[in-house]
Order: sequence, then C-alpha cells, then structure tokens
Amino acid sequence: MHTHTRTPPMDEGRLARGFTLIEVMIVVAIIGILSAVAVPAYTDYITRGRIPDATSGLAARQTRMEQWFQDARTYRAAGSTDCAIGAADNTGTYFNFTCTSGSVTTFTITATGKGAMAGFVYTVNESATRVTTGVPTGWATNAACWVTKKGGVC
Repeated sequence: MHTHTRTPPMDEGRLARGFTLIEVMIVVAIIGILSAVAVPAYTDYITRGRIPDATSGLAARQTRMEQWFQDARTYRAAGSTDCAIGAADNTGTYFNFTCTSGSVTTFTITATGKGAMAGFVYTVNESATRVTTGVPTGWATNAACWVTKKGGVC
C-alpha cells in the first residue's frame, strides 16, 4: 500500500494575524464620529457647570444689597455714589462682579465672564430682574432670565 502525503497549500496552515487596512480605517472613522459628537457635548457640559459661579454670586450680592438697604435705606455706600458692595468683593472663579447705583433706590450688579467664560454677561437689579445681556457664539441672550443652556434656555 502506498501512502501519499498531501502538502497543504501555503495559506491553509497559517493563522491570520493583524488587521487589514480597511478594518483600521473603519475603527478610525468610528472614533472620529464619536469624537465629533462627544467633545462639543462635553465642552457645553463644562460651560454649564461654570455658570453657577455667576448666578450664585449675583444672588448672594443681591441679598447683601437688600440687607444693606434694610439698615441704611439706601443702596449706596455712605458718602458715595457707589454701591454698598465694595470692590474687594468683585472676583469669582470664572466671573468678575461690578455694581452700579443709579440712585439711592436702584442698583445693577453685573457678572462678566473671564477666561473660558468670556462673553457671558449676567445682571440683576433691585427689582430682582435677571437678565442675560451677553453670551458667546452659539448661545442666546434672554431679557427675562439667566441663560444656563444653549438656545436661551433658563
């Protein structure tokens, strides 16, 4: 009896190793698409997380102005045309605060964004009117509230 040994074709005995160029390109395309969606969403999330520095700062300063008015019957510092809140209290982490007093019975406190929050401007006055007067591109102002999300959403 004669046994014949068959030699396998060259590819039959080898294991496939590695990735083809098409597979790598598909993975890169998927990562690119996910990044195009995730990065802007994350950036907006971070921005929205910084807005409370302005809104809480304005609310706290407004309360202090009202407390001052209860005691002094004016929003102005004694012998001055400036607000009762001094310049030493004008800096937050992401916003600078200013206060102007048009008369002894009116004031406007403004939070102006700095650094990554540049472009945002929020105000509050003695009537508790909250206004968003400035926003960066892609956001919308609102004359009736403090905007906390894109599109003028309060």
